[in-house]
Amino acid sequence: MRPVGTPSQLADRRGRALKLLRQGNSVADVASALGVTARSVQPWQQAASTRKRKAKRSRRKPGRPSRLTAVQLRRLETALHGGAFTYGYAQNYWTLDRIAHLIWELFSVRYHPSAVWHILKRLGWSCHKPQRVALQRNDQAIQHWKRYLWPHIKKVARVARNLDF
Repeated sequence: MRPVGTPSQLADRRGRALKLLRQGNSVADVASALGVTARSVQPWQQAASTRKRKAKRSRRKPGRPSRLTAVQLRRLETALHGGAFTYGYAQNYWTLDRIAHLIWELFSVRYHPSAVWHILKRLGWSCHKPQRVALQRNDQAIQHWKRYLWPHIKKVARVARNLDF
């Protein structure tokens, strides 16, 4: 059963018990002075006499260490800034497969494409899909349509809506 009192009150009571024990009082005397049993005071006395070793925190980050060094990561980022054309690809965009292949070519280290994504996040890169444009696209015709034809269509539609019978 849990003793009555808040955690800070219970800690104060243990502190007073330890202070009385250090002054040379017996366990029975301390127990009667604080209104507890001798069986409660004994564990407090044992805990105070044995030093607790503090757990050392590891200075390294959790998880498996990277197979690429910091220098290799900087070199990879420089290569990525050079573009995919530089490494013989037909389109100038990077995919995870392409970057994994590039890492293999530069450093002889194999990474699965999903693991490459974690490397890119660590480098501060984000995912963007390339915008696909039709080969038949005529930007001048689109601009002309937006500027002259679309306003006329909107105007006619508005007038037709107001004249609705």
